[in-house]
Amino acid sequence: MPRKGMRSLLFSPKMSTPSSPVSYFPSPSRFGFSPSRPSFSESVMNRTLEMGEPIIMKWNPESTTFAKVTSLFYDNRKEAIDFIKWVRNLQKAMKLFITGNSNSEKLVRAQNLMQIAMKRLQKEFYQILSMNRAHLDPESVSTRSSITSVRSSVSDFYDEEDDDDDIRIVNECITEVEDASSIAMADLKLIADCMISCGYAKECLKIYTIIRKSIVDEGIFKLGVVKLSASQVHKMDWNALELRINHWLNAVRTAVKTLFAGERILCDHVFASSDSIRESCFNEITKEGAMILFGFPENVAKNSKKLPDKVFRMLDMYTGISNHWPEIDSIFSFDSSSSIKSQALTSLVRLGEYTQTALKVFESAILKDSSKSPVAGAGIHNLTIEVMNYLSNLSDYSNILSDILADQPPQSNNPVPESYFGFTDSDDSPAPPITRHMAWLILVLLCKLDVKAKYYKDVSLSYLFLANNLQHIVVNVRTSNLKYLLGDEWLSKHDAKVQKFAATYERLGWSHVTNALPEDPTAVSTLEQVKEIFRKFNSLFDQVYRKQSVCVVLDSRLRDDIKVRLARKIFRGYQAFYNAHSAAMRKERNSTAVVRFVPEDVGHRLSDLFFGTIDSGTYLSIEPSSSHSQGP
Repeated sequence: MPRKGMRSLLFSPKMSTPSSPVSYFPSPSRFGFSPSRPSFSESVMNRTLEMGEPIIMKWNPESTTFAKVTSLFYDNRKEAIDFIKWVRNLQKAMKLFITGNSNSEKLVRAQNLMQIAMKRLQKEFYQILSMNRAHLDPESVSTRSSITSVRSSVSDFYDEEDDDDDIRIVNECITEVEDASSIAMADLKLIADCMISCGYAKECLKIYTIIRKSIVDEGIFKLGVVKLSASQVHKMDWNALELRINHWLNAVRTAVKTLFAGERILCDHVFASSDSIRESCFNEITKEGAMILFGFPENVAKNSKKLPDKVFRMLDMYTGISNHWPEIDSIFSFDSSSSIKSQALTSLVRLGEYTQTALKVFESAILKDSSKSPVAGAGIHNLTIEVMNYLSNLSDYSNILSDILADQPPQSNNPVPESYFGFTDSDDSPAPPITRHMAWLILVLLCKLDVKAKYYKDVSLSYLFLANNLQHIVVNVRTSNLKYLLGDEWLSKHDAKVQKFAATYERLGWSHVTNALPEDPTAVSTLEQVKEIFRKFNSLFDQVYRKQSVCVVLDSRLRDDIKVRLARKIFRGYQAFYNAHSAAMRKERNSTAVVRFVPEDVGHRLSDLFFGTIDSGTYLSIEPSSSHSQGP
């Protein structure tokens, strides 16, 4: 026993009334230790029974109606503190007295009195927990900055070794504490400390775990998280399962930051006197609810069809766990809670495996696309649109995907030269796996587009098709997080490829028109040669224009670039030739039949190019058409 406690128990210079439990024992100098007189331990026991029994019996829940219906801690806080003090004194007296007096009638009496006191404290403990559910809800408790701040605010004043000024200090402290949750937490700790020190930890824990576990389980249920079997998940329609996933995504933050965090703070505070008890208690309260919460993603990942469009929900759940992992690791830091953390990590693994498999299915869908119908106007293929929308959305999860793809580069079984990826990759500074994976999927798409370009009978349209689609890819990369994954080097190289495709289109599609005009307009010597050049230009320009007028270039920048280059070659060349010979042609009969276009006509027609309407093309199906009628 600490020296301070023994001194306050035995050597107080004053006597106190039964209502004041502190320092009531007579000094040892007042009685001797001769065989004819009571021993010191007997005197202590006698005095304890005499002074403490009235207070304890007053609150015997089986003795009076008053004791049954009244709460000690609610009715009279000062008397509640006295009650606890006398119980502790009784326990000390019993320990002092028990040696050599194990069969004593006084010891039996003291034990009976202790049992009455424990029943009272059990009742008080239950009432405080039950009546203060609103004040002890996890949200209120979890708003506290730390467990230490809670303890320092109130509970430190409830130390069992406090001296005569305890009641005054406690009352002053309670006056300073304004919210009811702090008072309730302090009272619970006071009772728990007393019951544990008196050997009634089991009874205290039983009450606490029953009430608090029901709160946790109810909280998980109200958040929309329920336990589902593997067969239930497998048979569930995707829309119904997605609703469950959305409930889970909304629940995980609240559960971690409020529900579990609040319970950990409360449990640590109430059972601060015993690490083993608070560990056991917290695990008992939260394990079932936590396992349901953190087991749900694993269940979904293992028992859902691996479809590319479902991967975003899996990544959302992965994010929900990984973003809150520091809190999960801190809250469930007990050894007994290791299975909860293990479940959370297992869910991450399963979600990662789902993602890897779904990306392989997505790659396979690109490779298996068998559409052979050319896109009208050499526009953007729906395969390109679908793939780039998908990859752009995936790039929003780049941090998560970096973890998932770290050990599984997608092109590991498909070695290709690094130049095909569009960036420099060396042993000294290798590209991250996610960068290589995204570049690989785009490369698979580009290879597929090369095949589809061959379906055009007009080779020039093949190159316009490639320019259109690669430009769409580049724009999507530049305007999404793919830009940060693939980098400026990738963008520069593919920008150059777009320009190369466009230049090839111009050469193949319009070279006959440009070649019809002489480089030097004044080098033509005869009028017949001038007429022939006009006739040839008229025919070729009209023919090529009609063919190319159905083409479309949706990207305004690329469209303007192509038209500017055509204008430089065709409009300026024709304008120079027209200006050089139009005066002579006007003197000829039927000149309008020979000179069908003035330069402005050519300019207007070139300006009107590439606004044709595009057909829907073909469609990349990343989900079976019957998926909504089947299980996920």
